[in-house]
Amino acid sequence: MKLSLTTYLLALGLGLTAAGCARPEEVRPPAKLLSKEEITGLLVQFHLLEARVESSRLAPDSARALFQSQQRDILWHHNLQEEDSVFQHSYRYYAAHNKDLDEIYAAVIDSLGLQEQRLKVGPGVKVW
Repeated sequence: MKLSLTTYLLALGLGLTAAGCARPEEVRPPAKLLSKEEITGLLVQFHLLEARVESSRLAPDSARALFQSQQRDILWHHNLQEEDSVFQHSYRYYAAHNKDLDEIYAAVIDSLGLQEQRLKVGPGVKVW
């Protein structure tokens, strides 16, 4: 009897979870949605920040504190605050639309690759 009750509860839980998941076309955009270009720029900056922090060889706690502090500075520079979570809501919205997130990350990868090329070639040399 216990096994069948456990199985029933597990099936019920999975069914409720699946029913609660909205399909991408049903996900409504947040009140303030960052454009794909804005979120791409922020993600590029966050990935560059992450690389700088990782290469700093700080202790994990110090590295995390530095990253979070610098991330807040980046958001502040773009007139976004962590408290209003515009970035998080926009990211979740685009993540629910896989195609959009794929396009955003393709642009992020292109931007990071271009910056890497510029660093390898040297300053003052234009890379098209």
